[in-house]
Amino acid sequence: MYSRILWLVPAGLLLAQPAPDAPGLARKALDLFLGGKYAELNQMMSPSAKEGMSEAQLGKLGTQVKGWGNVEKLGAPASQDLGPTQIVTIPAEFTKQNINFRIAINASGQVNAFLMTPGEPRWQAPAYVKADSFTSREVTVGNDEWKLPGTLTVPKGGGPFPALVLVPDSGPSDRDASVYGNKIFRDLAEGLASRGVVVVRYEKRTRQYASRMTSYTIDEETADDAGRALALLRTQPEVDKSKIYVLGYGVAGYIAPRIAKNDGKLAGLILMGANATPLEDLFVEEAENLGAKPQQLTVLREQAAKVKKLEQSDSDAPNMLGEPAIFWLDLKGYDAAAEVKKLSVPVLALGGGRDFQAPPKQLDLWKAALEGKSGSQAKSYENLNHLFIAGEGKSTDSEYRKPNQHVAAEVVSDIAAFLGK
Repeated sequence: MYSRILWLVPAGLLLAQPAPDAPGLARKALDLFLGGKYAELNQMMSPSAKEGMSEAQLGKLGTQVKGWGNVEKLGAPASQDLGPTQIVTIPAEFTKQNINFRIAINASGQVNAFLMTPGEPRWQAPAYVKADSFTSREVTVGNDEWKLPGTLTVPKGGGPFPALVLVPDSGPSDRDASVYGNKIFRDLAEGLASRGVVVVRYEKRTRQYASRMTSYTIDEETADDAGRALALLRTQPEVDKSKIYVLGYGVAGYIAPRIAKNDGKLAGLILMGANATPLEDLFVEEAENLGAKPQQLTVLREQAAKVKKLEQSDSDAPNMLGEPAIFWLDLKGYDAAAEVKKLSVPVLALGGGRDFQAPPKQLDLWKAALEGKSGSQAKSYENLNHLFIAGEGKSTDSEYRKPNQHVAAEVVSDIAAFLGK
């Protein structure tokens, strides 16, 4: 996940009424381009765009793109409002290269610009992933208006296998828990599948339905979909129904004891880079660790104080610390460490010694809560950051920008051992 300080800041301002269904129009334009239908794409363009990009020029661009191989995946469109124009970015994975198509749609629904920029470097599997030892298939988590696309990774050979739901950290995470060119959940899913564990991961609701997620509780943002993923696992023939676990990463680890309590049938729980202290305090602490400016810290502390004073009658209050009032009200009185003590299942808590988002003292709180709890353990990895990637010195969010780093092999091994594999 990106630093919470980054996603708490609004990405832009709504300056005007956006074009009708700009993401749909951009996707249509891209499909025409990739299908070689340049004349039809040219007809979608505004007069000024046609002057800068003729049908023949589109054809030359198409020839260049064909040199990158087949289209393996098109990502979900992401829109940015710029006055009467919306810029829609659609990431595309080709056999040889990743590209971001940036398509401008004007207020009349015409293509105003059609651009390409380099995408994130292609993910390369770490050494502990054995690609010939598992298969992956697309699944759907839930079957209602909030259904989510996901990936089920299944070991080859005779089952049934233990199974794990990966529950993502805060922010609009994708199923791979992608942070720049790093894919934390893909590392875990394929690394654990290589060791005989079925793993499901899915797009987060705040990413898949961003425009509709204006007000929500932490259950609606995180816990409910974890429960739906558990229900999905219990329908899979390869899964040992008595050995199903949840891994909560970051803030999902904070709420994971509630997920376990709601389910009531888990074999165990894994808390990875999770906080035990209240979120409003954690957000302020993270800003301090990042060296935020005094003025920014003052604002964050003031908002954290307001969060603590919220009452049920304040459900319509403005957003605070990047979340709606009902989100904070849902967490009022929630004590993660106390809740984990009540669970009858074993718990594995993991933390990075260089984690500035869930600092080492958070793991100390989990360790104290797990003391004397049968089969439970808290383990620290001194050289790992919040992404559970190795490094040296003080960790900052700029460290995340280096692509194709991977979750440390020892973390995958320790999780596999906890799962009995």
